[in-house]
Amino acid sequence: MNVPFALARESVRTVDLRQPDETARIERFVAEMAGNLFHRPAWLLAAERGTGQRALGLLAEKGGAISGWLPLSEVHSPIFGRMLASSGFAVGGGVLTESPATAERLCRAAEELAARLSCPTIELRGGPAPENWHVRTDSHCGFAAPLAEDDEKQLLAITKRQRAEVRKGLEQDLEIRKGTGPDGLAAFYAMYAESVRNLGTPAFPRKLFEAMLDALDSDILTVFHKGRPVSSVLSFYHAGAVMPYWGGGTQAARRLRANDRLYYELMLHARRRGCMRFDFGRSKTGSGPWAFKKNWGFTPEPLSYASWTAPGADKRDADPTSARHAARIALWRRLPLALTNRLGPPIARGLG
Repeated sequence: MNVPFALARESVRTVDLRQPDETARIERFVAEMAGNLFHRPAWLLAAERGTGQRALGLLAEKGGAISGWLPLSEVHSPIFGRMLASSGFAVGGGVLTESPATAERLCRAAEELAARLSCPTIELRGGPAPENWHVRTDSHCGFAAPLAEDDEKQLLAITKRQRAEVRKGLEQDLEIRKGTGPDGLAAFYAMYAESVRNLGTPAFPRKLFEAMLDALDSDILTVFHKGRPVSSVLSFYHAGAVMPYWGGGTQAARRLRANDRLYYELMLHARRRGCMRFDFGRSKTGSGPWAFKKNWGFTPEPLSYASWTAPGADKRDADPTSARHAARIALWRRLPLALTNRLGPPIARGLG
């Protein structure tokens, strides 16, 4: 006699994302549950191909059906140690389920998995977490809003002060190009690497961007001035939303209002692609990027991040704004770009 679904016992297991049937099954569950981009196995696998950090996850099942999913990246860094992240190199993730009991079960299974893998830390970038985990809602905010019906309404949706900056960018001799080929990626990466060096942060490996572009619905928009790239952004498209995720610009970009022009053009480009929402991503609360996005008219929404640290272990600190890293960041900003481009990727792939 078959056990009714409601009475069936729920089980949790580690999944092998290299099995196409398993991966497709989880992808369908993520779509049915309206999960975010970072819940997708495709994200985890692309991050693995681009950085070497292993993609895995925990699957809850009941009566032969998926009842919950926790995507995970096993991240190892010689500087910051080992951890399980949900999800690696993402701003979202966490447990995906409708059941609080299933969420608890998945998180407890993650604790056991972390112990087996000698990972003293688990980070969940969203979703529910057990009461004894450390939860923060004051560290980061997300920014998202509907796209307007046409170009002019989109411009008017921007706050007056920021709209003036966009108009100045529209008056400049700037050209917008879309391209994910070798030339487009090279232009993007050069500006991205320079921008993060100026912030005191190592650049992710170029291979990570290649893997993401290959695996996910994404593209690169670049602003050119007199034939030279000055600003660029790599964006993802998921569930009717566009998300500008990685970007950068030259020193000339600010004078030319190239970044302002770039994000406005991305809004128009995304609407023409059929998108309905613009997801400006996350920023650290009170930071410059936080103020920049708020000035566009986006309302900051606090994000919930949870972490678990094994008993007796030190809490992981990879926060670039931490006082512990201030001297390292100051030094990194002064290093030649050619040197940081060589040293940065091996360090950054361990940030997760």
